[in-house]
Amino acid sequence: MSKRSMTTMSALALVCAVTVLTAPGAAYAAPAPTPSPSGSGGSEDVADKDLKSTDLEAVRKKIDKLYHDAAVATDEYNAAEEKADKQSVEIVKLAQKIAASQKKLDHLKGSAGAAAREQYRTGGIPREAQFMLSGDPQQFLDNAGRAYQGQQATRNLLSELTQTQTDLASYAKDASAKWKDLEAGRKKKAAAQKKIEKQIKQAQDLESRLEKKERERLQKLEEAAEQKSQTDWLSSGVLKEIDGRATKAGKAAVQFATAQLGKPYVWGAEGPASFDCSGLTSQAWAAAKRPIPRTSQEQWKQLKHIDIKDMRPGDLIIYHDDASHVGMYIGDGAIIHAPRPGRNVTVAGAGSMAILGVVRPDA
Repeated sequence: MSKRSMTTMSALALVCAVTVLTAPGAAYAAPAPTPSPSGSGGSEDVADKDLKSTDLEAVRKKIDKLYHDAAVATDEYNAAEEKADKQSVEIVKLAQKIAASQKKLDHLKGSAGAAAREQYRTGGIPREAQFMLSGDPQQFLDNAGRAYQGQQATRNLLSELTQTQTDLASYAKDASAKWKDLEAGRKKKAAAQKKIEKQIKQAQDLESRLEKKERERLQKLEEAAEQKSQTDWLSSGVLKEIDGRATKAGKAAVQFATAQLGKPYVWGAEGPASFDCSGLTSQAWAAAKRPIPRTSQEQWKQLKHIDIKDMRPGDLIIYHDDASHVGMYIGDGAIIHAPRPGRNVTVAGAGSMAILGVVRPDA
């Protein structure tokens, strides 16, 4: 995947993952400012007053939803970029084929021209007629064989010339189509980036309007939501059934992921200094010599689904109904994942978010 510009990197880092909170509930929106009874604006924005008096749980859910929507857009961005990378490789291959075909076509045209010049030199009289008029039976038989071979060579030359022209036209048509697809993908990626930046900015703006004390309470609410989800998951007894052992490749993937702990989340990033959720899991399995799809949604679609009770370290847990987040199971009911903007790669409870299912890269 191509490197992002420093400007983009330093701007709004966006989430590939939903936070470790529970699934978002009803969205909170601060009401618009209303005029003061006197008709003049007050010294403090009414919306700010309303925000401060609003239940922080509603704010938490709103922020959670904004990060979730950004995560979905991040997957769209990553998918578009991955597709663009593949299309670029295909276009290069087609360009090479076009160059080779053009060279071959020039050679064949040269051969056809030589044949035409030979016919002109013989006055247009077929070689067969020339041989028959030679008066030498043996020479006639010998030359008749060569004439037949010449006819076959000419037919083969014309056939190859026609096929090469057809191939050249086909390669050019494919290259043109792929250029159009590449441009469409660029526009889709730009639209996804806009969506990402918009969602993350709204979440950050909403949180920045809280006072320090409220932000601290908000963080505690997030942690409590995560702990409750994890406790509920463990209370189901699921951990008692999970006893799978990691494969050699699984151990390598876990080792890679563990080495990234503490690195920041950056949307669209796949290392080495920062990661988004699927950037971390795809690079971990690439390090284990098992390439997997780049996005969490494609990981869910393409990799083998595994029952939770059969889960083993290295398997990937896909979260939320839209497969917008992914973490790597490391055993003992825990995962390593890249949560969201403003957070670092960390260890979390495997059940701290709504689990969609489990996939196995080395099935």
